Amino acid sequence: MLSVISYPVFVISVILSLVLSISLFPVGWFEFRPEWLGLMVFYWTFRAPAQFGILFAWCLGLLLDVLEATPLGVNGLGMALIAFLVLTIHQRLRMYPIPQQCLMVFLLIGINQMLVHFIKQILGGEDAGFSYLWPALSSAIIWPLVCVLLDNLNRKLG
Repeated sequence: MLSVISYPVFVISVILSLVLSISLFPVGWFEFRPEWLGLMVFYWTFRAPAQFGILFAWCLGLLLDVLEATPLGVNGLGMALIAFLVLTIHQRLRMYPIPQQCLMVFLLIGINQMLVHFIKQILGGEDAGFSYLWPALSSAIIWPLVCVLLDNLNRKLG
């Protein structure tokens, strides 16, 4: 747990993750784009569980719903689920080395992706198969970089 939270780093990281979530990617790479907002929810509830929790994640998910023009509450529910699961295991998660944290990122963001995919399928989505799990894998791959970068920025500016 970080002793001091740098709120400017928090605000900039959330805004950047929202921008990256709606940014254009090449057509072939779009399905491999990391779940940026999910990573930020994971990071901030993992590092500062007293300040950032389920309500914060739900609000960010609603904002992502508005930005992506998805049915209101789909991403909100997914982000709240990520925050809830991180809050339930954050004490153990702190002791895990980076490879195990990457596995947890994959699992939790994968659960988020499955939930969002399931709800979209119920609402009439056309996407079939397991390609919706690629963002969970790419998020797990970039987790060490995101974690180290935000930790360093937070220590220097906090």
